[in-house]
Amino acid sequence: MELHFKNQKLSLMKQLKRIIFTLLLAGGTYLSSLAQESQYFLHTVEKGQTLTTIASMYGVTKTDIVALNPGSDTKILAGQSLKIPQKKNGQVAGTFHTIQAGETLYRVSTKYNVSTKAICDANPGLSAENFRTGQVIRIPSPESIEQAAADTQTPAAQDTYTVPGPVQSKYKDMHKVERKETIYSISRAYGLTEDELKAANPELKKDGLKRGTFLRIPYPSNQAGAQTTTPATTPSQPTSTYITPPSNSELFSENKEKAEKLSTIKAAIILPFTKEKRMVEYYEGFLIAVDSLKRTGVSIDLYAYNTGEDVASLNTVLAKPELKQMNVIFGPLFTQQISTLATFAKKNEIRLVIPFTSKDSEVFTNPYVYQVNTPQPYLYSEVYEHFTRLFPKVNVIFLESVTIDKDKEEFIKGLKQEFTQKGIPMKSLKETASVAELKGAMESFRENIFIPTSSTETTLTRIIPQLTLLVREVTSGVHLFGYPEWQTHTNEFINNFFELDTYFYTSFYTNNLLPAAINFTNAYHKWYSKEMVSKYPKYGMLGFDTGFFFLKGLSRFGTDLDNNVSRMNLTPIQTGFKFERVNNWGGFVNKKVFFVNFSRNFEVIKLDFE
Repeated sequence: MELHFKNQKLSLMKQLKRIIFTLLLAGGTYLSSLAQESQYFLHTVEKGQTLTTIASMYGVTKTDIVALNPGSDTKILAGQSLKIPQKKNGQVAGTFHTIQAGETLYRVSTKYNVSTKAICDANPGLSAENFRTGQVIRIPSPESIEQAAADTQTPAAQDTYTVPGPVQSKYKDMHKVERKETIYSISRAYGLTEDELKAANPELKKDGLKRGTFLRIPYPSNQAGAQTTTPATTPSQPTSTYITPPSNSELFSENKEKAEKLSTIKAAIILPFTKEKRMVEYYEGFLIAVDSLKRTGVSIDLYAYNTGEDVASLNTVLAKPELKQMNVIFGPLFTQQISTLATFAKKNEIRLVIPFTSKDSEVFTNPYVYQVNTPQPYLYSEVYEHFTRLFPKVNVIFLESVTIDKDKEEFIKGLKQEFTQKGIPMKSLKETASVAELKGAMESFRENIFIPTSSTETTLTRIIPQLTLLVREVTSGVHLFGYPEWQTHTNEFINNFFELDTYFYTSFYTNNLLPAAINFTNAYHKWYSKEMVSKYPKYGMLGFDTGFFFLKGLSRFGTDLDNNVSRMNLTPIQTGFKFERVNNWGGFVNKKVFFVNFSRNFEVIKLDFE
């Protein structure tokens, strides 16, 4: 009996310890959650992202990120979680929130006292399908929403009421009425009844719902802590019924603007035509695209503006009143003008297509930007993935350049890291290695791929003779892999490329023997009585591809192009397109990559991995 009592006592003590431990753990988790909300949020690294791009997204510095994530300045990996500090005065206004398990759009909106419409507007890349745990979304600040409302709201609409103590707002939010919204859809978005919304906005009974006006959003009568001046409910008064919070699908459907067809597409090109001759070639190719579309019945108004290199000359163009009515703008060329033009495009809700430079961070915070020239980190990550899928069991031999090629240093570094992670064997030789040394680095039971660490013509001239002798001795199992710049030297080395079964990656390539390329080249010569500049990419073809892609997309999808850009299955002449949003509140980058293979059968094959 005594032994049984002792066992029960020990069992109770163990249970008590477990309960205490669980409470301590829960408390620690709660405190950790509070710390996260006030100090940092979590970002999951995606393929192609670097510390620089991540810092640009959130308006922080790389130093800020490294301070919270020691070692991240050395290496970060896709799938890794990084702590990102909340910056109130950062480049992007508002707060950032990492979606937690079980959260809904409605719960997030009530947590931050911001309407679901405001969250959707701040995150155009967000949808019911990708609203999932771990996604980061931008929460616009209530101050910025209230300020926008105050700028256009009449004094009578800015009501307050007096309670004991300081004057406090009677309303939790202001809502700007958008196209196709109804009283029902707005009330549902905020968890209100239609009567509650009408009571807060008595002008609705007289004037109805008008686009562009602001509505006062009261606290729901059933919301805990909601302030009210209504006396306590008596049995003779009706009580407010509980409203089931709307689902993500309902809210996203209600908050999505209805797409509009464009009867006439208004497009502008803003480039330095008098300063850069290749800009004229881009425009000439663009005009051929416009002509092709007009022949199919598409109505297009095209405006072309010449600018200088400075921002002042751009501002002169932006002052023209018709520019605010554009559906799409193409340009600029100079990096120093991108921020100004992108700000103008965002303010006026105009898509901005940047065909040239990739060295700008505007795309990470501006949802209207389309970056055609793929930023290197994204380009390289696509190349690494395609390479390891195409050659899963190979032996790689790097041919180290005598002179370091700064342009390819990051590419080679990342490629070596990828091979290490995937367990792909690799060796390194000098680019001046003899045939015997090259042969000694090969493995007989694997395909052997030689990759020079430089893309220059000098390196090609050094390595090709020895590699050619090698394949004539070995006869099989040898490939050469390289860079987009090799297109410039195709005529000189084409026979060697075939013999070495050469591959190179690129986001732009055209086979001049294919009908589309022949037809365009003939049309260009007929229109302008000249040949395109023999450089890659050819700007005439770039002008045609970008013009045709976006103008065709706007004619097909109208104002809903952004949500359908992945459905644009067009075959370009030179430039491939695979646009993806960089985050929920930013713009689009082009991630299209081809591998071009000069096979031993004397065929040129463009490998498309989509």
